[in-house]
Amino acid sequence: MEIFKKRRVLIIVAAAMLAGFMLPKAYSAADQTYQQLRVLVEVMGYIKDSYVDPIDTKDLIYGAADGMVRKLDDFSQFMEPDVNKRVKSDTEGEFGGLGIRIAARDGFVTVITPMPGTPAYKAGILPGDKIVKINGEDAKDMLPDDAVKKLRGEPGTKVKLTIGRELEEKKGDDRWITKDFELERAKIVPEVVQYKMLESNIGYLRLTDFSGHATEEFTKALTDMKKQGMQAFVLDLRYNPGGLLTAAVDISKYFIGGNKMIVYTKGRAADSYQEFRAAAHAPYEDLPMVVLVNGGSASGSEIVAGAMQDNKRAVIIGTRTFGKASVQTIIPLSDGSGLRLTIARYYTPSGRSIHRNPKTGTGGISPDMEVKVSREDEIKVMEQFDKLFFPPTAEKAATQKTYSETFGKDKKDGQEKEYVDETLRRAVELLKAREAFSALKHG
Repeated sequence: MEIFKKRRVLIIVAAAMLAGFMLPKAYSAADQTYQQLRVLVEVMGYIKDSYVDPIDTKDLIYGAADGMVRKLDDFSQFMEPDVNKRVKSDTEGEFGGLGIRIAARDGFVTVITPMPGTPAYKAGILPGDKIVKINGEDAKDMLPDDAVKKLRGEPGTKVKLTIGRELEEKKGDDRWITKDFELERAKIVPEVVQYKMLESNIGYLRLTDFSGHATEEFTKALTDMKKQGMQAFVLDLRYNPGGLLTAAVDISKYFIGGNKMIVYTKGRAADSYQEFRAAAHAPYEDLPMVVLVNGGSASGSEIVAGAMQDNKRAVIIGTRTFGKASVQTIIPLSDGSGLRLTIARYYTPSGRSIHRNPKTGTGGISPDMEVKVSREDEIKVMEQFDKLFFPPTAEKAATQKTYSETFGKDKKDGQEKEYVDETLRRAVELLKAREAFSALKHG
């Protein structure tokens, strides 16, 4: 009898909560929602009273909230207080750990990109690597947030990872090679911008995300390259998973003027429609420009690439982007938890929705010039970014004046083999060709 009294109290409380925010709405809709909510409260009551082991009510409520949000899409998320705090620190641009961005892909926690200069980057972990084990624990089907909790820790402490890397050429059942790493955690302040002057006064900038420091660091880099005589520009957004919409818009404004559309958002609510436009003039609106993208470019990267493409401002080179056109907002909840909720989708200036359809495989931004790169060469180029951006000595850095000298060489069959970033090479050649045609026009 006591069990049913408790359950009745829970139902009455739930009904009172519903009435508080549904009074202005139709009674029939409120009644239907009440009946549906009643099922949830009944289930919680039976679990509390009859489940074989005691269970905390908070765990049940968090579980129900998580289940509701998972029904929506891949990007909405209910975040418990510790996760909410961690996400906030990520967006602001400082946290502790190994320095890898991860996501769920095909049942594995997958590396989207290692952050330059971090323990994971220096150890040679690459985009596309699967995390098979964390400290000996099987990570198959592990949620990314659960993996992050295990990867984060006090600087100086260590974590063991087993990484799986897919072979480009399958040999029988051997699809993967695995390797064990023991990494020391460090305070991570992401280095979101790397840049360098290439030959023919071409500036090259690699942007790894659109977090809190991105616009500031981007501005400094452009100013420095302009002082060095930059006459053309390559913006590398490969493996950039996105970040803040405002950062993507602000960076686009450096190159697009004329009050042109950069991106607009639209959702169910009337106030979800927002237009983001360029200013009347842009500091670099006449700078010849190429943008590099691939399947790891998502969200903010696609906003920039889409704005450049639709406004015919830059040539997009690489492979088709991921296709994440959803806009999330983070809503703080009363107990410190948070709700990351998709409230709109963004559209490129021409009205394209590039949101990925996992069933058809459509979505993303198709490049103007497609450049497919083998996995082997992609890995070699990633490994050699250290040689480009973190040369051993200042003396060696001073000698890297031409494009061919910006990448290291590898031994193969006793011979030196040079691995060339083919996508970047195409961008450089295109910009050099523009320079040649310009000289003919004005000669």
